Amino acid sequence: MNPVATADLTRLLFDGRYEQAHKDISELLLDPVFDPREGLTMNEAGKLAYARSRVVHGGLERPVEILRDPWRLFALAEWPSLVDVSTFSLLMVHYNLSFGTVLEHGDRPELKDLVDELDRLDSFSPYMATELGYGNNVAALRTEAVYDAATETFVLNTPDALAQKHMSYSGFQDVPKLAVVMARLKADGKDHGVYPFLVPISDGTRLHEGVHAAPCPEKPVQGLDNGVTWFDHVRVPRRNLLHGDMGGFDENGTFRPSSGNQRKRFLRAMNRILPGRLCVSSSATGAGRAAVYIALRFAARRLTNAPGRNDLPVIEYRSHQLALFTALAKVYAMTLLLNHAKREFVAAAPDAVPAELNHLISITKALSTWEMTEVIATCRERCGAQGIFSVNRIADYGSLLQGLVTAEGDNQVLLATTAGQIIAQSGDLGDEEPSGAPDPRGRDLRDTAFLVAALRHRERELLRAGRASMADESREGTYLDAWNDTMNTGLTMARVRGVRTALECFTEAAEGAGTEETRTALGLLASLYALTEVQRDAGWYLARGVLTAAQVEELPRALDALCVLILPHAETLIGGFNLSPELLRAPIAADDYVAAFQQRTGAFGPAGAQITTGS
Repeated sequence: MNPVATADLTRLLFDGRYEQAHKDISELLLDPVFDPREGLTMNEAGKLAYARSRVVHGGLERPVEILRDPWRLFALAEWPSLVDVSTFSLLMVHYNLSFGTVLEHGDRPELKDLVDELDRLDSFSPYMATELGYGNNVAALRTEAVYDAATETFVLNTPDALAQKHMSYSGFQDVPKLAVVMARLKADGKDHGVYPFLVPISDGTRLHEGVHAAPCPEKPVQGLDNGVTWFDHVRVPRRNLLHGDMGGFDENGTFRPSSGNQRKRFLRAMNRILPGRLCVSSSATGAGRAAVYIALRFAARRLTNAPGRNDLPVIEYRSHQLALFTALAKVYAMTLLLNHAKREFVAAAPDAVPAELNHLISITKALSTWEMTEVIATCRERCGAQGIFSVNRIADYGSLLQGLVTAEGDNQVLLATTAGQIIAQSGDLGDEEPSGAPDPRGRDLRDTAFLVAALRHRERELLRAGRASMADESREGTYLDAWNDTMNTGLTMARVRGVRTALECFTEAAEGAGTEETRTALGLLASLYALTEVQRDAGWYLARGVLTAAQVEELPRALDALCVLILPHAETLIGGFNLSPELLRAPIAADDYVAAFQQRTGAFGPAGAQITTGS
């Protein structure tokens, strides 16, 4: 492994911010409190996640400082899930969704005591938006906060079972909780829409009066206290309304919403969702990198039989290479796409996010979590039985990704919404690209410029088809009928836009490499990523003259040939992740995985003799 090339890859993967934003968080996870624990009940595992969250909080600057620096927040999202997926969930809900909402909309002198309580982590803060009957349709929630002018309090109430808050962390009554609750503000007989409120849930011994909670069924791996929560006429002081610039009380004690409609105020109240999507993607790509790191290290050391020998590392098989190198390429592609989305988010004005940035972040969240789900499943399978054990991490990452696909906007819903917005936009179809398909004649299948042009053409044609479908006046039926006929085309278009953008980021990173080895390795990996995507829809490209029949037939051989060229760079490519066996504590990632696994299982006796059956 070339340390100079590895350092260059680290620079590119962490956007030049590893030392200042990531390093100390990674090192904090070496604390023995993060060592694997087996035999815990789900409740014990959940309590451990709370304890570990306090260790992370105590080892870093205060949340209020982390939230001032988005890069620091994204780094905090990236690392803890590598050693405890539940700790990641607790930290991100507290730091980003809840405390971020408090600072955005409630950073007022009268709330300083509550802000400090959350900043010190004296109380954890669940985020209560989703309701049992409404799921992702948070704007339709029905928990209500009715203002009582006589007592200057809000009466927080759950009208029926459909309005019960769902999935929030309310199950452990012995953990102090101060929640951000999204509720429909009603005052003077008017419904002013959805606003956030700070609501005490538990004091560390019991739930507060009028607050009720029941635990959700168990989830695999994640032993957190997800619950169903409801309120029975709970009195909430007026000051606990987190109104920000969305309204306020006048001198007569009358609530005055800000100008604009309820939808605009709702989106403002929920504005931590956008950085939350980048946090979710950060965790997903971090887990994807760790899974590939573990799987490739194991593959280089796991010996198997081959014709004429019985000591061939399994990575020498082309089928193993294609599976894991494709996973490696996807991990790089999604990391670089995410870096691009983060940069655009940080550069934008926080109160005026353009539609294009919203689309980029939504596509990045959906594509990265879907791709990392596939990557982790591949890595688990390629590690055989060892991939099943939690101690080897990969199976736990698979459970994490099941949640991330749904968190901060279910992928299917999120991508469909984004596709609909893109299709509805006016303007030309081609961005800066001229019309017509790229000519495939004489083009090298490894030429990423040609492959970017092919992907852009597919994106453009799908967008054209989507707009034509929605504008088809000959169709009878409702707008919903038209959208149903268009939706799957739109979903495909939005996905291809994400893939095309990722490939552009990939090629830009290769061009910006600081060493020849880095440039070569990234170029090969970018070609593998692009060809994998083109092969996915080879029939479409052939039918439209973007590929020739000979090129389509050549695709499998081209992919195999790339694997041969990538193999010598594999160790360097995963070296750029700045991971280590000591951090991940996965036996199969160790230099001697057999000894590490035996030590973990106690397969050796105290004198060093191997324990055998019947001993």
